[in-house]
Amino acid sequence: MSAAHRVAQQGLVLCGSGNLSWRIDDECMLITATRAWLGDMSQDQVAICRIQDGASLNGKVPSIEVGFHRAILCERQDVNVVLHFQSPYATALACLKTPQSSTLFVTPEIPYYVGPVAVVPYMAPGSYDLAMAVTSAMREHDLVVLRNHGQVTVGRDFQETLERAIYFEFASAIRLRAGDNVGFLGEEDVNSLYRARQESLRQSRAV
Repeated sequence: MSAAHRVAQQGLVLCGSGNLSWRIDDECMLITATRAWLGDMSQDQVAICRIQDGASLNGKVPSIEVGFHRAILCERQDVNVVLHFQSPYATALACLKTPQSSTLFVTPEIPYYVGPVAVVPYMAPGSYDLAMAVTSAMREHDLVVLRNHGQVTVGRDFQETLERAIYFEFASAIRLRAGDNVGFLGEEDVNSLYRARQESLRQSRAV
């Protein structure tokens, strides 16, 4: 429960928006139940589901977005936590006519902690098409922007996942507040940070 509450405390979700899943073993995951408010979520609002097909094992109805949560966990064995969030600045960015992810390279945290960011077009929440689009994009990315909807990010654990979401909201706020006066990191600097990120990930996986 504390993980869901921390997401809300960081201002990453509103009311019943957003959802969180957590791999508990090779076959099962925990996921927020449908209509659950992460800010005051209780144990009764957690569904235990099979990763293979998303079927609930404890009678709780999982989030409408269970499709991409379970599919990402199937595809990415290095991922244990999936967070769908809709923070104010990041979602404002997702509602721009052309939400280019490269316009977020305003601080080192995005290329280093988040890495390249994918953007998928708007599709109906909870739909099969959205689940497949997010899962496909997540094969090569750790954060995906859903046009006019929100964001999905992943990590090896909750701390890493939350960190990526917070940094993305931070960079989105800078980008939108600064407008045309914002200064971007240079391409060489971004590539250097990407290389440092890959080395850090390689070392952490070798441990």
